Amino acid sequence: MPATTAKKVLLAAPRGYCAGVDRAVIAVEKALELHGSPIYVRKEIVHNKYVVETLSERGAIFVDETDQVPEGARVVFSAHGVSPAVRDAADARSLLTIDATCPLVTKVHKEAVRFAKSDQTILLIGHSGHEEVEGTAGEAPEHTIVVNSPDDVDGLEVPDPDNVVWLSQTTLSVDETMETVRRLRERFPNLQDPPSDDICYATQNRQVAVKKIAPQADLVIVVGSANSSNSVRLVEVALQSGAGSSYRIDRATELEDSWFDGVSTVGVTSGASVPEILVRDVLDALAGRGYETVEEVRTATEDLMFSLPREIRADLKAKEAASRA
Repeated sequence: MPATTAKKVLLAAPRGYCAGVDRAVIAVEKALELHGSPIYVRKEIVHNKYVVETLSERGAIFVDETDQVPEGARVVFSAHGVSPAVRDAADARSLLTIDATCPLVTKVHKEAVRFAKSDQTILLIGHSGHEEVEGTAGEAPEHTIVVNSPDDVDGLEVPDPDNVVWLSQTTLSVDETMETVRRLRERFPNLQDPPSDDICYATQNRQVAVKKIAPQADLVIVVGSANSSNSVRLVEVALQSGAGSSYRIDRATELEDSWFDGVSTVGVTSGASVPEILVRDVLDALAGRGYETVEEVRTATEDLMFSLPREIRADLKAKEAASRA
């Protein structure tokens, strides 16, 4: 009889929380500690069901727009950023805002403002309707055209083909974005690049790690929510990089028996808005299916940290001063 292939898990690293997500989640937690419930949050603070449910249980109230927040109340802007119009609407209602926008998203916003002042057409590579794209495009709506995919390129019309620049959503597939840029450059040979890469370090690192494990994996499990762009991209990257199959799940309870037929090696990773507890639950569930051996495959080490939003820092400082008085 042929020897049975040992079951094992290849655990991608880096995975899970990035610095921007960690900062945003802690911002809501600190706001609740400092001011008590309710703390309102416009949109999901990060795109993860578990995180939103956990913060809701602690007293955070998630709303779609600022007009759902009582006048004068405290509201947190999500990690994905907001447009100037949203800030104006919050000011009109005298809301106390806490800006938890990821600093890497803020960087793209500033680039959009600068290019618009130079009267350039901004080709924003990203997904229409995503909060980050809405926020960035909202900085310069008259100058911005959203490019959803390489297939959009041929139909683009711009005022001056020699005065165009591209920016991108921070959570895209690196490979697809570069293919879109290549197609754009064919259309617009004088296309200008942003001063630095817009796709965030965490998105890139998680994709590189998945590319490393996918060729050896019969199945790749990506932990992340359906509205998490970077999590969805990880499934695509896994399949493109040679995984036998790949599925996205929010929690371990969503694993399906049929996925494991003939599978000896399972790759596991998680999107940048996923807490490690959810990955641990998946590893426990896999161990129960016989995949007890776990080999971590590390392609990078992340040590970036962002300071908390200035509003939270100011409130913490005031509390500390009051306690000393």
